[in-house]
Amino acid sequence: MPDIKKVVLAYSGGLDTSVILKWLQDNYHCEVVTFTADIGQGGEVEPARAKAKKMGVKEIFIDDLREEFVRDYVFPMFRANAIYEGEYLLGTSIARPLIAKRQIEIARKTGADAVSHGATGKGNDQVRFELGYYALDPNIHVIAPWREWNLTSRETLLAYAKKHGIPVEMKKKGGSPYSMDANLLHISYEGRMLEDPSREPEASMWRWTVAPEKAPQRPEYLELEYERGDIVALNGKRLTPAKVLARLNQIAGRHGIGRLDLVENRYVGMKSRGCYETPGGSVMLKAHRAIESLTLDREVAHLKDDLMPRYAALIYNGYWWSPERKLLQTLIDASQANVNGSVRLKLYKGGITVVGRDSRRDSLFDTAIATFEDDQGAYNQADAGGFIRLNALRMRIAARLGAKKKR
Repeated sequence: MPDIKKVVLAYSGGLDTSVILKWLQDNYHCEVVTFTADIGQGGEVEPARAKAKKMGVKEIFIDDLREEFVRDYVFPMFRANAIYEGEYLLGTSIARPLIAKRQIEIARKTGADAVSHGATGKGNDQVRFELGYYALDPNIHVIAPWREWNLTSRETLLAYAKKHGIPVEMKKKGGSPYSMDANLLHISYEGRMLEDPSREPEASMWRWTVAPEKAPQRPEYLELEYERGDIVALNGKRLTPAKVLARLNQIAGRHGIGRLDLVENRYVGMKSRGCYETPGGSVMLKAHRAIESLTLDREVAHLKDDLMPRYAALIYNGYWWSPERKLLQTLIDASQANVNGSVRLKLYKGGITVVGRDSRRDSLFDTAIATFEDDQGAYNQADAGGFIRLNALRMRIAARLGAKKKR
């Protein structure tokens, strides 16, 4: 093993990173600095501090990054309406570049010569973390325990934790806990019975959302106000980005909104099954597309839709810090200059319905032209005939040629 003097570990206090902390101390004989990013996982933060102290860690960083996370990562992603493979709102993916950035900053501050993470050798997160590390510090040494040790399953991790007296949340007799990741945008679940794609998730697994059939019998209405493509107010009250998302999670969660059961294609090549809860994000996506429908030029909107799958894949695969993602972001952000106004939505038993949108300053919806009533000459319907004939020209030529060939 290389001679490592100090390593900064991305530490959640969960099973994997708790085992890794001890493993680094025993195998690299180095000082370990722990870094826990508070990006909305709530109750995990202080237990992580206590666990790290118990393991003899002297430098413990727990940073409240909630506002930075939503403002500088979640909101820019939602300006693009990013969805991976048609369904996944990228809740885990978008948190990794921020964690990697802060980890490198801490490494520089503490004089650490290495960084470490708890991502497995089968998953996407190892790629996301390490592409971030190398983009921000090309000379950093990376320790990825899952690619080095012989602890090859959740069961062996649990045995290791038991041997060393490491407490584990949700430990269940006869099986290991779900692998979970939580932040202000979502919570994800993998492992255990979810590894069988044919089985329905246990009702007790879900934490943020009620079952749609148990949601309130009456719908709830929301109004979101936008400035330059970002939400600035909820129901008339201006809120910070993190507070907007936290409040939307609460409201949408009680209406059973945001559950997803997905088999996705990982960047490393395999398919995996995961379940996600993204209540606030589901509302944000619906509302943002609604305000764009009123304020974006048709070709700009279609260009964004063409680019979105590529942009989403860049985030999913870990290329947030890449030049191509930054270039796309510049284009996307420029498109949002006139995305201003408000959207009204109805939430009811797992569903989100847009019931109104308004942009008095930037709306491209012209009632005088769009009306089915008398438009007072605003639109000459006779013009459509020439437009259609010109667009049909190539097909008419091809049809005539086909007819000649049949003679």
